[in-house]
Amino acid sequence: MSYFDAASAAPLHPVARQALQASLDEGWADPARLYREGRRARMLLDAAREATAEAVGCRPDELVFTSSGTRAVHAGVAGALAGRRRVGRHLIVSAVEHSSVLHSAGVFEAGGGSVTEVPVLRSGAVTVESYEKALRPDTALACLQSANHEVGTGQPVAEVAEVCRAAGVPLLVDAAQSLGWERVEGDWSLLTASAHKWGGPSGVGVLVVRKGVRYAPQGPVDERESGRAAGFENIPAIVAAAASLRAVRAEAAREALRLRELTERIRARVPRLVPDVEVVGDPERRLPGVVTFSCLYVDGETLLHELDRAGFSVSSGSSCTSSTLTPSHVLRAMGVLSEGNVRISLPPGTPEEDVERFLDVLPGAVAAVREKLGAPVAEAVVRDDVLVVDSLGKRCPIPVIELAKVIGEVPLGGVVRVLSDDEAARLDIPAWCEMRGQEYVGEEPADRGSAYVVRRLS
Repeated sequence: MSYFDAASAAPLHPVARQALQASLDEGWADPARLYREGRRARMLLDAAREATAEAVGCRPDELVFTSSGTRAVHAGVAGALAGRRRVGRHLIVSAVEHSSVLHSAGVFEAGGGSVTEVPVLRSGAVTVESYEKALRPDTALACLQSANHEVGTGQPVAEVAEVCRAAGVPLLVDAAQSLGWERVEGDWSLLTASAHKWGGPSGVGVLVVRKGVRYAPQGPVDERESGRAAGFENIPAIVAAAASLRAVRAEAAREALRLRELTERIRARVPRLVPDVEVVGDPERRLPGVVTFSCLYVDGETLLHELDRAGFSVSSGSSCTSSTLTPSHVLRAMGVLSEGNVRISLPPGTPEEDVERFLDVLPGAVAAVREKLGAPVAEAVVRDDVLVVDSLGKRCPIPVIELAKVIGEVPLGGVVRVLSDDEAARLDIPAWCEMRGQEYVGEEPADRGSAYVVRRLS
């Protein structure tokens, strides 16, 4: 079995396993106590904090450990907004932030705050100018991930931090995906991360608040972790997290080069091996081990099951599955195809032969899924000289499949109206038009769902 989903959770690093086992005997006591066992636990906690702070590039007293990366984000956003409430109640986030950031923004907005969601380019990157334009006199906080969790695109954090600093606005950076590879450059103010992303144990998050940043912890607090993370510290897990971060950083430069070569191989060969595929994300400024592509006329959930049966554990940036029936907010913001989306995120140490075997298996898996989904026949009728495809009640990717089946029946310059009540169609039909050289005219209201209008150009 080949595990290709390190962006969700990296396998436990051998150093983390060793450190966890060793610290179970030494780090069980309360580090706040003054007796021998407590002092021993405190020494382990302090050493882990210093090692992690060195890797992050901050002072040890600026860093606290939380129960998860999500908890670090929630605490960081809420505390920074509360600390600057006299400045104003305006928050800036990018449209492709992790759900933990967007959920925090939603809570803030529900409580009366205002949120500006900065759009991204088709590559998934923000522009510095878009953040600069979003800044207002009442902006309390801006948030920007260091690299995207679904498509791997890196963000211009240092440049955005510079314009935020000039405006007197703190920048919170979600560094969950990148911290295992390198420090986050720039004059950021707050940073969050999660140990299970770099090969540490789950249940350990990192929150950094720079000195001088106004910060007011929210909710019940205690004396633990400078009052910013309540509850008894999981010292064995924290020690293992710090040890694994140091270990992966020592290997990062060499391993990044190797994984970049493997992901570039996937990016180049998948479009040649599989027809009607769009590789998404920035081709240059990206995480070393992440590559994402979308396949026309394929249901992502079905394709993932097909690949799982072939021995590959992969993820999908698309959520248009039977469980949610909605497309990924990241892919939607980028304006790229969401159907049949596959995210490959290679963990350090991935053998080259595993990638080659994946490239051998993928074409057959996609073909099998397309064959299964090819049965539905488009219900097309001509109304007022316009071809109408009725895809109401049919889910992603059927509306696009039915559009593709009938587009050839329309004369050049002619129009097709696709009726659909599937949310994913709003993203997938325009993306299909761009891929196939057709004109997406727009969306019109319909008795049920919406009508998506396409003009044949070729």
